[in-house]
Order: sequence, then structure tokens, then C-alpha cells
Amino acid sequence: MKMSAGVEWAIHCCVVLSQADGPVPAPRLAEFHGISRTYLAKHLQALSRAGLVSSTEGRVGGYVLTRPADRVTVLDIVLAVDGSEPAFRCTEIRQNGPLPAGPEACTRPCGVARVMHAAEQAWRASLKDVTVADLAESVTADVGAGTFPALRDWLAG
Repeated sequence: MKMSAGVEWAIHCCVVLSQADGPVPAPRLAEFHGISRTYLAKHLQALSRAGLVSSTEGRVGGYVLTRPADRVTVLDIVLAVDGSEPAFRCTEIRQNGPLPAGPEACTRPCGVARVMHAAEQAWRASLKDVTVADLAESVTADVGAGTFPALRDWLAG
């Protein structure tokens, strides 16, 4: 499974937004993470189209999560940024070559397709089980309790 860099950026931004005291401008998010403003803006727009964040304009404008962090899953973010297309697309290769299987032998998915679909379902279920709130807790555990107060101060400054 290969995901775009935008998935990582979007997840990190959602964790930051979950801890912010108000809207966070896109340039501030980009500066905090040391990433391209224009590329990040594209992914913030994808999150907005998916209804995960909303933006406000003006002097105190920026992005906010549209629902509590414990109701935004990692899968929600991945689907918003990279789309919902399946990772594996069966092309029925078994119907090719010098000894092709006939259509009657291909009425149900082959073993390869079944295992790939099962793996994708497991992957999606795993991402659906983790929320932005869970990730925020893990940041605190990994880096320390002072991380988010310092983040809030930096965002306000």
C-alpha cells in the first residue's frame, strides 16, 4: 500500500488542529511542519471537501476540525486525501495467455483477488479504529505532556 505524502501531512495537521484553541491559518500549519504551503493547501482543501475541516477567512481565520477529534478517524483522512479507490484492482489476468481460463471459471474472484481484498479490508479496519484523539494521546506519551501547551503558545504567537 503506497500513500501520498499528503496523507502524512494531513494527519499531522489534524492532530495539531485538535489541540488548537481556535482556527489555524494554513501558512502557520505549513511553517510548523516545515512543508510547502501550496502543497499543504491542496490537502487542506481535500479535508474540507470531505467535511473534516472547515475554514474561516479574516484576520483570525484558518482551519478547524468540524467534529471532535475522537470522531475523526485516520481512515477518514486517508480517504479524503488519497480517495476511496481500492488499492488492488483485479484485471482477470487468468483469462490471458496461451491457456486462458474461460469466463465460466471466473464467476468469482480468484485466490489472489480474495487475499488482496481481505488485506485491504483489514488495513481499512485498522485505520478506522484509530482516531485523531488517539494520535494526540500518543504524541503526549511519546514526546511529553508539555508538547501541546507549547504548541498552543507557538500557534498563538
